[in-house]
Amino acid sequence: MGSARWAFPCAAWAPRRDEWLLAARLVQPEEKDRVRQFVFARDAKAAMAGRLLIRKLIAEKLRIPWNEIHLQRTSKGKPFLVNDILGVHPNFNFNISHQGDYAVLAAEPELQVGIDIMKTNLPGSGSIPDFFRIMKRQFTDAEWSVIKSTNNEWIQLDMFYRHWALKESFIKAIGIGIGFNLQRIEFNVSPLQLEVGKVYKETQMLLDGDKEEGWTFEKKVKKNRAFLTEISSASCRERSSFSS
Repeated sequence: MGSARWAFPCAAWAPRRDEWLLAARLVQPEEKDRVRQFVFARDAKAAMAGRLLIRKLIAEKLRIPWNEIHLQRTSKGKPFLVNDILGVHPNFNFNISHQGDYAVLAAEPELQVGIDIMKTNLPGSGSIPDFFRIMKRQFTDAEWSVIKSTNNEWIQLDMFYRHWALKESFIKAIGIGIGFNLQRIEFNVSPLQLEVGKVYKETQMLLDGDKEEGWTFEKKVKKNRAFLTEISSASCRERSSFSS
């Protein structure tokens, strides 16, 4: 199998009751319980779409029947395949994310991989400057300089989410969860202007001030109605380990 990058427009998915019940039967009980914990129906639907994307990937790429797929999660919450495929793809790795209008998936047969998606939308009812003050400690001074390099607040917000999605994709790839000091990682985002639908791989990352050569960061922007959605995936050719 090769690399996979999938995006499903879950906001446009309107399953009938029988279709939703079928979807619930296709996932493991513990995953169904996780979906039920979402307060809003749109979030539960996006979470279910992500679970189904994982199973579709494994069934199609690894030829494992849907009813034989067994998933578990690491202590930090990253899902992994329990089925024995060591003889074929010993480093098979996948990750999902959902936010806004899409559920997305990234998978690699040999690489660590993480993916994140962010919709350019102001969270809560505060102003953009207030939001940035709350998030001040999550980025380095150099990153904030890039984020605030224009006078247009919505362009600043878009750049903020671009950096945030990159950081999240890296954290999810290494699978360490919360607790990692995000100022340890700094992104040199390139290019600054992205065309909708085009994939970019020029962005580089510094870890504790040193350039990380083994990582590849893909960026893609999708547009739905008036909003932009940032999709970022991180993959590493080495099976690396990090401490928080």
